[in-house]
Amino acid sequence: MNDLSLRALPRQLKQTIAILFDTGAAWITLWLAFSLRFEVLFWPATHQFFVFALAPLIAIPLFTYFGLYRAVIRHTGLSALQAIAKAVLVYGLVFALLIAAFRPHGIPRSVGILQPLLYLIFVAISRALVRFWLYTPRRSPGMTAAENLLIYGAGAAGIQIAHALAYAKRYRVVGFIDDDPSLQGKTINDWRVYRPQELEALIARQSVGGVLLAMPSISKARRLDIVESLRKKAIHVRSLPSLSDLASGDLSIADVRELDAEDLLGRAPVTPDWALMSQTIHNQVVLVTGAGGSIGGELSRQILAQRPLKLILLDHHEYSLYAIHRELQARLKADHRAEPRTELIALLANVRDATKMDLVCQKWQPHTVYHAAAYKHVPMVEHNVCEGVETNVFGTFNVAQAAIRSKANYFVLISTDKAVRPTNVMGASKRVAELVLQALAQGSDIAPPSTILTMVRFGNVLDSSGSVVPLFRQQIKAGGPITLTHQEVTRYFMTIPEAARLVIQAAAMARGGEVFVLDMGESVKIYDLAKRMVELSGLTVRDEDHPEGDIEIATTGLRPGEKLYEELLIGHSPQPSQHPRIMQANEAYLSQTILNAHLTQIKMDLQNNHSEGIKRTLQELVDGYSFNSVNLFNSL
Repeated sequence: MNDLSLRALPRQLKQTIAILFDTGAAWITLWLAFSLRFEVLFWPATHQFFVFALAPLIAIPLFTYFGLYRAVIRHTGLSALQAIAKAVLVYGLVFALLIAAFRPHGIPRSVGILQPLLYLIFVAISRALVRFWLYTPRRSPGMTAAENLLIYGAGAAGIQIAHALAYAKRYRVVGFIDDDPSLQGKTINDWRVYRPQELEALIARQSVGGVLLAMPSISKARRLDIVESLRKKAIHVRSLPSLSDLASGDLSIADVRELDAEDLLGRAPVTPDWALMSQTIHNQVVLVTGAGGSIGGELSRQILAQRPLKLILLDHHEYSLYAIHRELQARLKADHRAEPRTELIALLANVRDATKMDLVCQKWQPHTVYHAAAYKHVPMVEHNVCEGVETNVFGTFNVAQAAIRSKANYFVLISTDKAVRPTNVMGASKRVAELVLQALAQGSDIAPPSTILTMVRFGNVLDSSGSVVPLFRQQIKAGGPITLTHQEVTRYFMTIPEAARLVIQAAAMARGGEVFVLDMGESVKIYDLAKRMVELSGLTVRDEDHPEGDIEIATTGLRPGEKLYEELLIGHSPQPSQHPRIMQANEAYLSQTILNAHLTQIKMDLQNNHSEGIKRTLQELVDGYSFNSVNLFNSL
C-alpha cells in the first residue's frame, strides 16, 4: 500500500491504527525499560505480565483525552508535540505512582520512571516519521515545478495554510513575511519569518512567483497598503477569505483565491452605522425581490444577519432562488445564537405579475420591501427594449403598489447611476422607475401613502454578475487581451457588501421620496482597474512602451447607449444624512397625472411591441435621454 492510499483511509480507521501503534509502543518501551534496568535482554515472568496490560490501559484513555487521536498528523507541529508531552507526562505520573504505591513483586520502581521517558521519545519520533513519510511532497519525473510562494502573515491562519500548502504539488512555501518585529528573524516549523523590506531581495533570490495574504484580522487600510506595495513586484497576489469565512473550520488549499473586490477597488470600504442596519429589519417581516441576483443575494445575506422574523426571497429564476435559499439555510444552521430563528420563505414569482405581487404582500404583510429585481445589463436591455421597460418600470410599479396596499412601512428601490441623464434604455427605464416612486410618494389629493417610499442610487458594483471584474479575470486567465470599450471610460465603483449596506441604511433614514447616493470618492478609470488586475496577477501590460508585456489591453469602441463617464446626481447641492458618507437629494419629479399618461402610452406600445414608440416616450419623460433610431432594427 503506497502513501497516497494510506492518506485516503477513513479517519476512524487511521485513529484505530494509531491506537494499536501506541499500545505496541507501550509494550516495546516497557521491555526496553526492563532490559536497561536488569542489563540483560528481558523476558517477563508470569507475575510481571500485568504491568504490560496496565500501561496501555492508562495511556490510551489519557491520549484520547489530550486529543492525540483528533490531531491531523500532517499538521503536526509545536502545539502537537506539546500535547504529546503533556499526555505522556500525566501518563508517567500515574504509572510511576501506581508502581510506587503497590510495589508489585518483580517490578523495580525505576521502570516507572524509565518507561515513560522512553515512551515520550518513541511516540514523538513515530509521529514525526509518519508525517515525513506520508506528507512530504514527492516530485515525480515530468511533474511541473511548484510555484515558490511567500505567505504574508505568520499568525495562526498563515501557519495553518502553510502546512496545507506544504503537501500540495502546486506550491512550495519558502517563508513568511510579517510586520511584527517580535517574529522577524525567527523560524516557524522550518519556515523563516522575514521583514517586509526584504521582499524584493527574496523575490529575486528565491524565484518567488506569488504572495499569499494570510492576515484575515488586519484593518482594511493596512491591507490596502500591503496590496499597493505588492502591485509593482511582478508577482501573483492571492488571498485567504475574511475572518468570518474562516470561522467554519480548518484551512485548506481550496481556501486560496484571487484578491477580493475590495482589494481591487483601492480604497477602504465605507463603514456602516450598525444601529441603522437593524432598525427596519430586526424581528420584522422583510421581502427582497430579485433575491437570486448579485445585489439581491447580498442584501438577503446582510438582512439575515440582522435577524428578521421572516425573510421572503422572491425571484423568477428557479436555480438562482434555490441557490440563495440553500446558502441562507446553511447560514441559519451554523448560527448558534438564541432562538427564535428567522423563517426563510422562497417564492418563485415575476414582479411583472401585479396580481401575484398583491397576493404576496397581502399574505405575508412585509414591514420592509427591498426591490432589487431589474434588468441591468446595458447592451442587453438596449436590444430588448420591451422586456427591459416592462420589468424595470412596471415591475417597480407593481411591487410598490402592492407594498402600499398592504401598508408596508418601507419600500426601497435599488437604482443606478445610469439613471442620471441616461444615454441608454436601461438607465432611462430606471429613471422612470424612480419617477414612479417619487410620484407615488406624493400620494393622492386626499393623503400620502402610509408606506415610506425611497430609492438608492449607486455606481458599478465590483464582482456582480454584470461587472467587468469577472470578465477581466477570465481574459487574464486566458492570456488576454483584456477588452475595453474606450481607454478614457471612468466609473464609480463599490463592493457588493457596500451596496447592500447602503440600501439597508437608506431605508432607516428615509422619510419619503428621497434619493440616497453614496459618496464614493473619485471615479475610477476602467483602464487603470484592468492594469491593476494584470499587475496583481504577477503579469505585465503589453503596450507600445512595453511590447514584451504579457497581457494586451485592447479598446473596442463604445457600445450602443454607453457613456464615457457616469454621474450620481441630477441636481446639485446634495444634503447630508445621518451617515457621513451617504448623501440625500430631493430631485424634480412629475405628478401622478402627467406620469400616468406617459405610462399608459408605454403600455400600449408594449402590447404592440413598438420599441421606437417606447423610446420616444422615454425621451419625453427623462431629462437627457435621446436615442438613435438607426439602431432600432436590432431592438425588440
